[in-house]
Amino acid sequence: MRISKSGALGGPSAPELEAISAFARRALTAEEVYTFTVKLCDNEVDRDFERFSTACLEELQPLYVGKSGLMDHAWTAAGQLARIYRTEVASEPGRVNIAGEPYKYLKGWAYMLRTAETEPLIEAIEGGIVRETSVGCAVRYRKCSICNEEHCAHVPGQSYEGRLCHTVLHGATDAYEWSFVAVPAQREAGVLKSKRLRDFAESSRGKSYLPELEALEKRARAGDELLERERREIYRLGLLWDETMAPSVKKAAAYMEVQELMELRASLEKKLEERFPPICQLPGRDSEVRFNGEDYLI
Repeated sequence: MRISKSGALGGPSAPELEAISAFARRALTAEEVYTFTVKLCDNEVDRDFERFSTACLEELQPLYVGKSGLMDHAWTAAGQLARIYRTEVASEPGRVNIAGEPYKYLKGWAYMLRTAETEPLIEAIEGGIVRETSVGCAVRYRKCSICNEEHCAHVPGQSYEGRLCHTVLHGATDAYEWSFVAVPAQREAGVLKSKRLRDFAESSRGKSYLPELEALEKRARAGDELLERERREIYRLGLLWDETMAPSVKKAAAYMEVQELMELRASLEKKLEERFPPICQLPGRDSEVRFNGEDYLI
């Protein structure tokens, strides 16, 4: 079974040069190569309602060492652009996936030669234009997240008692390649950010860009804070709506974008308004009240 997954992009040190040169016929110099890191795939549900199991990521780790980077999965020798020289299964502390497991992803260190032909691509990577990636690999079997069976009547993408049905990929057998793509299946796969942009902005040549970079970083932090507030509010509303479904709502919100979060919050707020309409707390508000001679104020 061939699975194509997609994801975002990252001078090498002496140990890195040694690892890179293991794939070349001669020792390469730092000036000859361009290196970056990629998030190849993870154990979160993707746009096809599939996810790799953590064990599958660990099986893919050694398989991707030495694999070529292509453009749009075009399997031609002329299309070989880069190569993975090191891999690692990494994590983000405190983050969990939709199944409540620790979030894990396969990280790759890649290199390409600096030539006149590759310079436009390097500039596109550095400029953030080319950043999404996708992997092509083979797995032994796929299981339903609801019933843990290979063949069943559950439909990926639909919810069953508050649980999103998706397919879990198990037993990696081969890794074919990884590619730069426009729209990855996995939302987060792609080139990882490095410190190069800030290093350049803080240098004498790029210092004029530093204020703009700091403004962008400030806006990015504000965006992250907005996402976190929306997710906390959705979890609170989920608890009010149905305490048993709140954990599932929280997991689903963890990989939603801002617009999706706002739409979900609005939907939950509407449901709560219908279930708990406002009640007037003033007695006799809805009827005429006359003084009977006995009522008095204190």
